Amino acid sequence: MTDAQSLVEFVQSELRALADPARAKPMAAYMKTDMPFYGVPKPERVTISREIKRRFPPGNASRYRQNVLALWNLPHREEKYLAIGYARQFPNFVEFAQIDLYERLIVEGAWWDLVDEVASPIVSRVILNHRQQMRPVLERWIDNPVMWLRRAAIICHNGHKQETDWTQLSDFCLRRAEETEFFIRKAIGWALREYARTNPDAVRTFLRIHGQQLSSLSYREAAKHL
Repeated sequence: MTDAQSLVEFVQSELRALADPARAKPMAAYMKTDMPFYGVPKPERVTISREIKRRFPPGNASRYRQNVLALWNLPHREEKYLAIGYARQFPNFVEFAQIDLYERLIVEGAWWDLVDEVASPIVSRVILNHRQQMRPVLERWIDNPVMWLRRAAIICHNGHKQETDWTQLSDFCLRRAEETEFFIRKAIGWALREYARTNPDAVRTFLRIHGQQLSSLSYREAAKHL
Protein backbone atom coordinates (compact mmCIF):
# COMPACT_ATOMS: atom_id res chain seq x y z
CA MET A 1 0.00 0.00 0.00
CA THR A 2 1.38 3.42 -0.95
CA ASP A 3 1.67 6.31 1.48
CA ALA A 4 -1.16 8.09 -0.35
CA GLN A 5 -3.41 5.05 -0.05
CA SER A 6 -2.66 4.76 3.67
CA LEU A 7 -3.42 8.45 4.07
CA VAL A 8 -6.76 8.10 2.28
CA GLU A 9 -7.75 5.08 4.33
CA PHE A 10 -6.89 6.84 7.58
CA VAL A 11 -8.78 10.00 6.67
CA GLN A 12 -11.89 8.20 5.49
CA SER A 13 -11.89 5.98 8.56
CA GLU A 14 -11.65 8.97 10.89
CA LEU A 15 -14.32 10.96 9.08
CA ARG A 16 -16.72 8.04 8.91
CA ALA A 17 -16.33 7.46 12.63
CA LEU A 18 -17.24 11.10 13.31
CA ALA A 19 -19.91 11.44 10.62
CA ASP A 20 -23.13 13.12 11.67
CA PRO A 21 -25.86 12.95 9.01
CA ALA A 22 -27.93 15.48 10.95
CA ARG A 23 -25.16 18.05 10.43
CA ALA A 24 -24.29 17.05 6.87
CA LYS A 25 -27.35 18.46 5.09
CA PRO A 26 -27.28 21.87 6.83
CA MET A 27 -23.53 22.15 6.12
CA ALA A 28 -24.12 21.47 2.42
CA ALA A 29 -27.03 23.91 2.38
CA TYR A 30 -24.92 26.64 3.98
CA MET A 31 -22.23 26.16 1.33
CA LYS A 32 -24.86 26.00 -1.43
CA THR A 33 -23.32 22.84 -2.84
CA ASP A 34 -24.45 19.39 -3.92
CA MET A 35 -21.10 17.99 -2.81
CA PRO A 36 -21.67 15.51 0.04
CA PHE A 37 -20.58 16.24 3.61
CA TYR A 38 -19.85 13.78 6.36
CA GLY A 39 -21.13 16.33 8.85
CA VAL A 40 -17.81 16.68 10.71
CA PRO A 41 -17.32 20.20 12.15
CA LYS A 42 -14.07 22.14 12.00
CA PRO A 43 -12.75 21.43 15.55
CA GLU A 44 -12.87 17.70 14.87
CA ARG A 45 -11.28 18.16 11.44
CA VAL A 46 -8.43 20.08 13.06
CA THR A 47 -7.72 17.08 15.28
CA ILE A 48 -7.60 14.81 12.23
CA SER A 49 -5.38 17.30 10.41
CA ARG A 50 -2.86 17.32 13.25
CA GLU A 51 -2.74 13.55 13.25
CA ILE A 52 -2.26 13.51 9.48
CA LYS A 53 0.71 15.83 9.85
CA ARG A 54 2.27 13.54 12.45
CA ARG A 55 1.64 10.27 10.62
CA PHE A 56 2.06 11.20 6.96
CA PRO A 57 4.79 13.83 6.47
CA PRO A 58 5.85 13.97 2.80
CA GLY A 59 9.42 12.92 2.19
CA ASN A 60 9.75 15.00 -0.95
CA ALA A 61 7.87 17.41 -3.23
CA SER A 62 6.46 14.60 -5.36
CA ARG A 63 5.01 12.83 -2.33
CA TYR A 64 3.59 16.14 -1.08
CA ARG A 65 1.73 16.63 -4.36
CA GLN A 66 0.53 13.03 -4.47
CA ASN A 67 -0.87 13.21 -0.95
CA VAL A 68 -2.63 16.53 -1.54
CA LEU A 69 -4.29 15.19 -4.69
CA ALA A 70 -5.15 11.85 -3.10
CA LEU A 71 -7.27 13.72 -0.55
CA TRP A 72 -8.52 16.33 -3.02
CA ASN A 73 -9.86 13.71 -5.40
CA LEU A 74 -12.11 12.21 -2.73
CA PRO A 75 -15.83 13.06 -3.02
CA HIS A 76 -16.65 14.73 0.31
CA ARG A 77 -16.18 18.38 1.26
CA GLU A 78 -14.33 17.61 4.48
CA GLU A 79 -11.79 15.56 2.49
CA LYS A 80 -11.09 18.60 0.34
CA TYR A 81 -10.71 20.75 3.45
CA LEU A 82 -8.16 18.27 4.74
CA ALA A 83 -6.35 18.26 1.37
CA ILE A 84 -5.90 22.03 1.59
CA GLY A 85 -4.90 21.72 5.23
CA TYR A 86 -2.28 19.15 4.29
CA ALA A 87 -0.93 21.43 1.56
CA ARG A 88 -0.60 24.25 4.07
CA GLN A 89 0.94 22.24 6.91
CA PHE A 90 4.26 21.61 5.19
CA PRO A 91 5.66 25.06 4.30
CA ASN A 92 8.96 23.60 3.06
CA PHE A 93 7.05 22.24 0.08
CA VAL A 94 4.96 25.35 -0.58
CA GLU A 95 7.06 26.41 -3.55
CA PHE A 96 6.65 27.97 -6.96
CA ALA A 97 7.05 24.51 -8.51
CA GLN A 98 3.66 23.64 -6.98
CA ILE A 99 1.77 26.65 -8.34
CA ASP A 100 0.02 24.54 -10.98
CA LEU A 101 -1.29 22.33 -8.16
CA TYR A 102 -2.64 25.33 -6.27
CA GLU A 103 -4.19 26.72 -9.44
CA ARG A 104 -5.94 23.40 -9.94
CA LEU A 105 -7.34 23.52 -6.41
CA ILE A 106 -8.67 27.03 -7.02
CA VAL A 107 -10.26 26.23 -10.38
CA GLU A 108 -11.79 22.95 -9.26
CA GLY A 109 -12.74 24.26 -5.81
CA ALA A 110 -14.74 27.09 -7.38
CA TRP A 111 -16.28 28.32 -4.13
CA TRP A 112 -15.08 30.70 -1.44
CA ASP A 113 -14.57 28.16 1.35
CA LEU A 114 -12.03 26.25 -0.76
CA VAL A 115 -10.57 29.02 -2.91
CA ASP A 116 -9.82 31.43 -0.09
CA GLU A 117 -7.94 28.84 1.95
CA VAL A 118 -5.67 28.20 -1.02
CA ALA A 119 -5.23 31.81 -2.10
CA SER A 120 -4.44 33.63 1.09
CA PRO A 121 -2.45 31.24 3.28
CA ILE A 122 -0.77 29.14 0.55
CA VAL A 123 -0.38 31.16 -2.66
CA SER A 124 0.47 34.23 -0.58
CA ARG A 125 3.45 32.32 0.85
CA VAL A 126 4.64 31.41 -2.63
CA ILE A 127 4.49 35.08 -3.61
CA LEU A 128 6.65 36.15 -0.69
CA ASN A 129 9.31 33.58 -1.55
CA HIS A 130 9.14 33.79 -5.35
CA ARG A 131 7.84 37.25 -6.15
CA GLN A 132 9.43 37.68 -9.57
CA GLN A 133 8.32 34.26 -10.77
CA MET A 134 4.81 34.87 -9.53
CA ARG A 135 4.29 38.19 -11.32
CA PRO A 136 3.38 36.68 -14.71
CA VAL A 137 1.22 34.07 -12.98
CA LEU A 138 -0.79 36.73 -11.16
CA GLU A 139 -1.01 38.82 -14.33
CA ARG A 140 -2.58 35.82 -16.02
CA TRP A 141 -4.94 35.19 -13.12
CA ILE A 142 -6.24 38.75 -12.75
CA ASP A 143 -7.60 38.75 -16.32
CA ASN A 144 -8.56 35.07 -16.37
CA PRO A 145 -12.04 33.98 -17.50
CA VAL A 146 -12.23 31.87 -14.35
CA MET A 147 -13.63 34.25 -11.74
CA TRP A 148 -12.05 32.36 -8.83
CA LEU A 149 -8.57 32.92 -10.23
CA ARG A 150 -9.31 36.63 -10.48
CA ARG A 151 -10.44 36.62 -6.85
CA ALA A 152 -7.34 34.68 -5.83
CA ALA A 153 -5.08 37.18 -7.61
CA ILE A 154 -6.47 39.91 -5.35
CA ILE A 155 -6.76 38.24 -1.97
CA CYS A 156 -3.42 36.42 -2.18
CA HIS A 157 -1.84 39.73 -1.10
CA ASN A 158 -3.56 39.46 2.27
CA GLY A 159 -1.22 38.98 5.19
CA HIS A 160 1.82 40.46 3.50
CA LYS A 161 1.72 43.59 5.68
CA GLN A 162 4.88 45.66 5.05
CA GLU A 163 5.89 43.32 2.24
CA THR A 164 2.70 43.95 0.27
CA ASP A 165 3.29 44.84 -3.37
CA TRP A 166 0.99 47.84 -3.21
CA THR A 167 1.66 48.79 -6.82
CA GLN A 168 0.38 45.44 -8.01
CA LEU A 169 -2.48 45.17 -5.54
CA SER A 170 -3.84 48.64 -6.28
CA ASP A 171 -3.53 47.99 -10.02
CA PHE A 172 -5.44 44.72 -9.68
CA CYS A 173 -8.19 46.39 -7.67
CA LEU A 174 -8.64 49.05 -10.34
CA ARG A 175 -8.58 46.54 -13.20
CA ARG A 176 -11.44 44.62 -11.64
CA ALA A 177 -13.26 47.61 -10.11
CA GLU A 178 -16.09 47.65 -12.64
CA GLU A 179 -16.97 43.97 -12.22
CA THR A 180 -20.45 43.24 -10.96
CA GLU A 181 -19.54 39.84 -9.51
CA PHE A 182 -20.07 39.88 -5.74
CA PHE A 183 -17.01 37.76 -4.96
CA ILE A 184 -14.73 40.13 -6.86
CA ARG A 185 -16.21 43.24 -5.27
CA LYS A 186 -15.87 41.64 -1.86
CA ALA A 187 -12.28 40.60 -2.60
CA ILE A 188 -11.30 44.15 -3.53
CA GLY A 189 -12.73 45.55 -0.33
CA TRP A 190 -11.21 42.80 1.77
CA ALA A 191 -7.71 43.22 0.30
CA LEU A 192 -7.80 47.00 0.69
CA ARG A 193 -9.09 46.71 4.27
CA GLU A 194 -6.30 44.30 5.14
CA TYR A 195 -3.61 46.55 3.71
CA ALA A 196 -5.14 49.55 5.50
CA ARG A 197 -4.11 47.90 8.78
CA THR A 198 -0.49 48.32 7.69
CA ASN A 199 -0.64 51.48 5.58
CA PRO A 200 -3.87 53.39 6.20
CA ASP A 201 -2.60 56.52 4.46
CA ALA A 202 -2.02 54.64 1.21
CA VAL A 203 -5.54 53.21 1.24
CA ARG A 204 -7.09 56.58 2.19
CA THR A 205 -5.31 58.20 -0.75
CA PHE A 206 -6.41 55.38 -3.06
CA LEU A 207 -10.03 55.74 -1.98
CA ARG A 208 -9.93 59.53 -2.34
CA ILE A 209 -8.60 59.31 -5.89
CA HIS A 210 -10.33 56.17 -7.13
CA GLY A 211 -13.28 55.73 -4.80
CA GLN A 212 -15.85 56.56 -7.46
CA GLN A 213 -14.55 53.72 -9.61
CA LEU A 214 -15.24 51.17 -6.89
CA SER A 215 -18.56 49.55 -6.11
CA SER A 216 -20.23 50.64 -2.89
CA LEU A 217 -19.47 47.20 -1.44
CA SER A 218 -15.75 47.44 -2.23
CA TYR A 219 -15.54 50.98 -0.91
CA ARG A 220 -17.45 50.20 2.26
CA GLU A 221 -15.29 47.18 3.05
CA ALA A 222 -12.06 49.04 2.29
CA ALA A 223 -12.95 51.99 4.50
CA LYS A 224 -14.39 49.95 7.37
CA HIS A 225 -11.55 50.63 9.83
CA LEU A 226 -10.28 53.93 8.48
